[in-house]
Amino acid sequence: MSATTPTRRRRSAPEVRAEEIVRAARELFVERGIAKTSTTDVAERAGVARGLVYYYFADKDALVDAVLDEYVEEFTAAVRAWDAARETGDIDTALVDCVAMFRTYLRAIDPLRDDLRRPENGGLYDRFLDRAVRAVVACLEATTVEAYAARHRVRIAHVAETFYVLVYGLVGLVRNSPDVDDAALATIVRQTLHLDEESSSDG
Repeated sequence: MSATTPTRRRRSAPEVRAEEIVRAARELFVERGIAKTSTTDVAERAGVARGLVYYYFADKDALVDAVLDEYVEEFTAAVRAWDAARETGDIDTALVDCVAMFRTYLRAIDPLRDDLRRPENGGLYDRFLDRAVRAVVACLEATTVEAYAARHRVRIAHVAETFYVLVYGLVGLVRNSPDVDDAALATIVRQTLHLDEESSSDG
């Protein structure tokens, strides 16, 4: 083995194949809806045997969960990217950028929204939303909240629970009142979290 061999872990062929199946399912769910997409459809789109789909995913529900987990991972990745890019102390700009990121994510999941909320999907949307919100709150706690607390007094109790209610509420607000402007959303976030008014370099 050469001394220059990369140490970064390479994905195995089975991992790549599973990702291809999930990608195919995601495309079809958007195009046709979850209920109207069969595992045979997914196999054909992925270019694999139907049995291989079941090799990686026990049933269609497991495949749906894998697709929704991708959306959750993308949302948390967007939160981490936003946190890494924000300028320390510029709270106002950070809020504006956060709201924009939030809307982008909601647009990404929007093609599945109505399908997920159909009665036959048994509350799948609610379970997915709960997973997404919990993952995002955990990400915020480990990044933004910790950084803010190092420079400011956190003026709320039950931080994780407050963020959970806030994010869940913002989703509902934007869903039901899509015309609400970003400035209003940013103000709601600021008021709920009791953020300091200063946007100087001390925050």
